Amino acid sequence: MRRIFRLDFILAGIAFLCTASSLIAQSKLEKKVNESAQEIEGKVIEWRRDFHEHPELGNEEVRTAGKIAAHLKSLGMEVTEGVAVTGVIGILKGGKPGPTVALRADMDALPVTERVDVPFKSQVKTTYNGQESGVMHACGHDSHMAILMGVAEVLKGMQKDLKGTVKFIFQPSEEGLEDKSIDTWGAKQMVEEGVMEDVDVIFGLHINSQTPAGVIKYKPGPAMAAVDELEITVKGQQAHGAYPWSSIDPIVTSSQIVMGLQTIVSRNVKIIEIPAIVTIGAIHGGVRHNIIPEQVDMIGTIRTYSQPQQELIHRRIREIGENIAKSAGAEADISINKMYPVTYNDEALTAKMQPTLEKVAGKDNLWVHDPVTGAEDFSFFQLEKPGLFFFLGGMPPAEDPEKAASHHTPDFYLDESGFVLGVRALSQLTVDYMEMSK
Repeated sequence: MRRIFRLDFILAGIAFLCTASSLIAQSKLEKKVNESAQEIEGKVIEWRRDFHEHPELGNEEVRTAGKIAAHLKSLGMEVTEGVAVTGVIGILKGGKPGPTVALRADMDALPVTERVDVPFKSQVKTTYNGQESGVMHACGHDSHMAILMGVAEVLKGMQKDLKGTVKFIFQPSEEGLEDKSIDTWGAKQMVEEGVMEDVDVIFGLHINSQTPAGVIKYKPGPAMAAVDELEITVKGQQAHGAYPWSSIDPIVTSSQIVMGLQTIVSRNVKIIEIPAIVTIGAIHGGVRHNIIPEQVDMIGTIRTYSQPQQELIHRRIREIGENIAKSAGAEADISINKMYPVTYNDEALTAKMQPTLEKVAGKDNLWVHDPVTGAEDFSFFQLEKPGLFFFLGGMPPAEDPEKAASHHTPDFYLDESGFVLGVRALSQLTVDYMEMSK
């Protein structure tokens, strides 16, 4: 009997074999990631405790950067130091061609005096804004660095199988600087120095002290707010407190402005679509009980999730502040300083990598979170290339999230059992993205 070979059957067979081969390879890499992450867990915790005991403020992370650079060099990486003042970059070139995946960890601590009684408690002191203060990793950057150092070691161990290049970005001064005359720092400065030019995609994580260890939280689109600094100076006319009719009272005027600003979110922002925040954080005016002062100064913060929303709120702040002051015969000088943009998770990238996050965390431990009103300068990296930024649980699972100490506080505490999931997540995101990009 004559045999007829159909080309479509042959091609389908080849495709099946290629797919099967690829799945087997991915399975092996996944197993390697899991095993390596587990093996290195103790080192990650040790690194974290060392960073925690020796915290350094923004652009002062000299010891921190030295420890990171030494580790990356020990792995045989191409290392660049002094990026954006104290930042460190490590390059790991895989054995096969492919995209460049960037992974980022921030390095700086905060002027906070630690109250948590742990063996590696920070005893470091500083003077910040003229006040004596402790220095503490009260936001978890110590864990971010340790986790990324662990990822570097895991991926180094599978270098020949990597289909692309990994760029490890250890970034200084995410929390900002004491010296307000410096207008560029951290991620923005790294971008200006060209760190993202050869990158295809970037991943980052942030530990969260009020999310159970073992959980990953993520959100497509606007995940964290843009943040702007607000300053308002109300100028009136000074008078004796017993003769208020002789004054143009900047205190009363400022009070009216504060109340007026509350109507922006309640009456101008379409809050059923997306939230916003306008907060006045401090008011200073006057020196004596019976003197109406000439001037009052206010400072505050603005949080938004889109450029149109940001423009609306900025416009309304000026209209309300200036016109209320004018109605009282006073003047309002308003200054708005844009700080960090929206931390925006590229929707296509997030959808592409969601199965990876589910794979490493488990379906029940992968949660979608609401928009976070905090801000992150990881957003500057995302302005350049698609990025995905997610939260890693760091709370003891049995603890009540409402009672767990929040970030930037003296009682901030992390459950170190969640760190290994962070190592697995960043490692697997890198491997899977490279595998899907061929």
